This record gives sequence, C-alpha cells and structure tokens, in this order.
Amino acid sequence: MVRAERDGRLFDAFKEKSAVAIGWNEVGDLSSVKSRKAIADLVSASWPETKPQSVAMAAGQLHRFVNEIEVGDMVVTYNPSRRVYLLGEITGPYRYDTSVDPEDAQYRPVRWQGEVSRDLLSVESRNSLGAISTLFRISSEVSAELKKAMVSGQPAKSETVAAATEATEEDLFKSMESRAHEFIKDKVSALPWDDMQELVAGLLRSLGYKTRVSEAGPDRGKDIVASPDGFGFESPRIVVEVKHRKGAMGAPDVRSFLGGRHPQDKGLYVSTGGFSREARYEAERANIPLALMDLDDLVKSLLEQYEKLDLETQQLVPLKRIFVPAWS
Repeated sequence: MVRAERDGRLFDAFKEKSAVAIGWNEVGDLSSVKSRKAIADLVSASWPETKPQSVAMAAGQLHRFVNEIEVGDMVVTYNPSRRVYLLGEITGPYRYDTSVDPEDAQYRPVRWQGEVSRDLLSVESRNSLGAISTLFRISSEVSAELKKAMVSGQPAKSETVAAATEATEEDLFKSMESRAHEFIKDKVSALPWDDMQELVAGLLRSLGYKTRVSEAGPDRGKDIVASPDGFGFESPRIVVEVKHRKGAMGAPDVRSFLGGRHPQDKGLYVSTGGFSREARYEAERANIPLALMDLDDLVKSLLEQYEKLDLETQQLVPLKRIFVPAWS
C-alpha cells in the first residue's frame, strides 16, 4: 500500500502518470544505496533533530520502496474522498523522478488495473488498510480480497485478516484516529439520501443558520436553503445541493447547479462521491462563491461541529468521544 499523500492529494497524479511516489526527497537518489542502515544514515543527516524511532521507520519504508518491492508486485493506493482503492502492478525499477510531484521524487512505475470501492471490502480488510504509514505491506488475504472484489464487483464475506505494519507508539494512536475517521465515513456513506440531506442541514444549523429542507421531488438544485432568518431574505443566503451517490460529480453538474443561482447567493455543493478535477476547476471560476464538499470534508466538518449539533442530527451518526495521549 502506497499512500497518495494526505487526503489522497496525489491519487489522480498516480493514476495519470502510471506511477507511485513517496517523499523524503532530501535524502536524494537512492539507486545505489542498498542497505537499510545506509538509508537511515542519510535520513539522520537530512533531519538531525528526528527521533531515532522515526528515523528507523522512515528508513524502513524507503528501503522497502527502493530495494524490496519487485517488478510484478501488486500495489494499492487510496482515494479517501471517493472511497476507492486503485490496484496495479509494479512495472519497473526504482528511480528518482519528480514527474508525479516535486515533493515526492522516490518513484516506481505502475500499470494500473482497476478500482475497488471500500464498501465491497470486509470490515477486517477496511481496518487493515487503515494504517497511516506512507508505505506498508498488506497481507495476502487482503490482497486476494481486493483482487476478487475488482473482478467480481461483489462484497466480501467478513473474515479475520491480519495487517503487517511498522509503527511507533505515536503512530499507533494516529493510526487509531485515521481508522476511526474512515469508519465514520463508512457510517455517513451508508445513510439514506434523506438522512444525508438532514445531516447537512443540521451541520449548517450548528453554524448558526436556520434551514429549509426541500421535500423529495424536483428541487431545481435547492435541496437546502440556509440563512439567518430561515426564509432566505437575509444575507448570506446559502443554497445547497446534496448528491449522495458513488460517482464523482463533473463540470456539467456544477454548471447546472450554478445556472439557477441569483447573484447574491452563496453555493454549497455536497457530493459523497467526490468531484472530478474539471468540476473543481468549474467551481473556482464560478460567478458566485461556491464551496465543494466531498465525503472527507463533510466528516471533518461533522467532527469539528459535533458537540454543537442538535440531538436529532447527532442521532443520524451517533459518536462517542475517546481520549488518547497527546503528542507534540
């Protein structure tokens, strides 16, 4: 598993460039560096203040990426906003190459084979794939389940699956947080459409707005209207479209939403299936202020505002606060 940076920032680049890449550029080209210790020495020299445990973990991941991964090995990456895993095969040796991203120059070429929705995987596999490390080995059971889901498109039966990760104590707590975040996304994603609409409306109410939620049926791009007075007479008037489906919204969807807006409106487009790059570009050049919110953004906002939500909204996604040690 190779993480596509925070929030899947490099997922599209991985796919378009037929590659995976990781950072630690400061250590330079590792083509001729064959031992883990030599890589650890380079990491220590590049970041003198780094703790020994963190140096060891970084060196381990770099060594695996550069020297242990072989041509023909399966590789997986993840898009958290679309909740899909991308499966492929390593097709060539390591090289130092910034074509994917200037900050991630440790590079391996890949032939991508297909995508798998997170919803098709067993709970055990979802948990196994939730580790936060940039690079980690997934078990043969999880690999087999991913391949089967890619071919069949059918959900897997729940089985016990073990994950192999390298982590410090701090990373374990961060991993718990990351996995919890993904499981909350699973819960939100499983909501019926009308509950999703109520969840977004409740989130807006927690921010101080009064909301009007459209009934089922044609709404002309206005699932929710939020404003200080609740009628849309006072500014700001926020018009919200909620799309609760697996497919990413494209530029035509954004243009359609914008077509019915008034000059004084503010727009919020919520899509649990995410947005295409073209849709985001369309939003950036919109003639009114328009925010796009994918599932990841929605859950982050939900967690930030959870204690301010009304009881009805909290009951849609019941959560319990858990305290863990803080790390500086």
